[in-house]
Amino acid sequence: MAFSYRNRKGQTYYLHTRLTTLRGGREQRIYYFSKDAADALDAVPDGYEAAEVTTSGLPVLRKAAASKTG
Repeated sequence: MAFSYRNRKGQTYYLHTRLTTLRGGREQRIYYFSKDAADALDAVPDGYEAAEVTTSGLPVLRKAAASKTG
């Protein structure tokens, strides 16, 4: 089952990934949200969480806050 995120406007977005080549020749994996469910990831990568940009309502992937134990 594909990972989905429903924003405050009720729109559903699905998490995707792509391997892209940078100018220096280095490859980097990027993550993005799309309304298309085809080829979507099943889960958010470890250490990340889905959040919403407050002005536009678009979902973004950001590093998860470190949990405080103690």
